[in-house]
Amino acid sequence: MKLTAQIFLTLDGVMQGPGAAAEDPSDGFDRGGWLVPRRDPDMDRIVAQWYSRAEAILLGRNTFTAMRGYWPHVTDPGNAIATALNGLPKYVVSHTIDTPGWDHTAVLADDPLAGITALKQRPGGELQVHGSCRLVQALHRAGLIDEYRLVTFPVCVGTGKRLFTPDAPATGFRLVDSATTSAGAVYTALTPEPFTTADVAVAGGRELR
Repeated sequence: MKLTAQIFLTLDGVMQGPGAAAEDPSDGFDRGGWLVPRRDPDMDRIVAQWYSRAEAILLGRNTFTAMRGYWPHVTDPGNAIATALNGLPKYVVSHTIDTPGWDHTAVLADDPLAGITALKQRPGGELQVHGSCRLVQALHRAGLIDEYRLVTFPVCVGTGKRLFTPDAPATGFRLVDSATTSAGAVYTALTPEPFTTADVAVAGGRELR
């Protein structure tokens, strides 16, 4: 399966607590809910398109717990996101969850990166990770993400958990899709490529590239 990461980001790179003030207050983060005022139909269409491609969902413990408290209560058959999240196979990475409490969920506890690698080797469509900051950071370091789907919103929060940390490996990316929303968010879909550098020079009065 193709492993894709779906992430909401602030302009300064924070992915913590986009959906609600109490979503992830860890480390004293009190600026949660920054996405909600900037949600619009354009964003909803982008997200619905993501879920239409999903064959399985991969989540970290905190994101799983937050979603489990909300989405099982959305039973509207016309809600494509709820239908996907409640009906598709789900995998949660956790050493503390024994009983998931959400239908179609399996726990990856022992050597989760090996377990995720094994999932990727199965035939099928997309294995999608949503949010799940620490998990996505680990997947990025391990080179397991096949496509990054980022929606960057025109807001800075100044502090919080970031997708790309100072110890993350240098990575190049190729743009495979993009869009903008009426609220000013920018959607980019990127596939990883080798990191490269180059120099510029001047010869005969002209800049050479």
